[in-house]
Amino acid sequence: MQPHATHSESRHDAVIEVRGLSKRYGDRQVLDGVDLAIAPGETYALLGPNGAGKSTAIEILEGFRRADSGTVRVLGADPLGASREWRSRIGIVSQQTGDLGPSTPRELVAHFRTFYPNPRGVDEVLDMVGLAEHAGKRASKMSGGQQRRLDVALGIVGRPELLFLDEPTTGFDPEARRQFWSMLEALATEGTAIVLTTHYLDEAAVLADRVGVLTGGRIVAEAPPAELGGAEARVPVVSWRDASGAVREERTERPAQLVAQLQQHMGGEPAELQVRRPELEDIYLALIGDHEGEVAA
Repeated sequence: MQPHATHSESRHDAVIEVRGLSKRYGDRQVLDGVDLAIAPGETYALLGPNGAGKSTAIEILEGFRRADSGTVRVLGADPLGASREWRSRIGIVSQQTGDLGPSTPRELVAHFRTFYPNPRGVDEVLDMVGLAEHAGKRASKMSGGQQRRLDVALGIVGRPELLFLDEPTTGFDPEARRQFWSMLEALATEGTAIVLTTHYLDEAAVLADRVGVLTGGRIVAEAPPAELGGAEARVPVVSWRDASGAVREERTERPAQLVAQLQQHMGGEPAELQVRRPELEDIYLALIGDHEGEVAA
């Protein structure tokens, strides 16, 4: 996905601007001085292990939870005191599907669109999320993946300037996920800023202009997916099984040279030889591991 905006844009253009955000529950510091700025049209993936504080941070940005300290501006306003008009400019797709009752997707989308000043058409929304064929089916009888699509439909019907997506593709099959990715790319192209939380690292790699890794209450790394962790984190890894049967690996900027040396030393290609460059998931796990190691130390 090509970047739609950059972190370096002037502060007054930011749809989200957070400085020194902190939140404590009892003796547990959940958020500890988080800084964040997201530009119009930017897709930002907030990554982190369970319990890292992602949900708390998102709920503060949505105006559902109060910060202990720090400043929070979302679409130019403090979310806690924001107006109904402000609410109409954001879309929220939470992690849990609510009680859908006896209504159909068509009826629910038609009802929700009345809350917004400039909503999308019902048929447009149902087509965007792949529910056109199920528009008349009782929502409570749909599959988990179809109900998740309906959650997304209700989140985008109001043409939000800012869309919060919490694990949006849970229950999607691979084809549905790719269709969903295309829809999000179209929304970003229209100028919608998207804040995404996901456990699918390939999803973040495809969709996000930037990713932030939140752990221990802090954002410990932030960059475009292809740059997270810096150049050192992407040094290739050569792995092989040696003569004793032990698996060995070595990071090197010259993998071809190392392979040639191994072949010469072992009289042929080593068993189970692999050369790979770390992907986003490898780098993410290393960042989380490094932070946990620092905390333990």
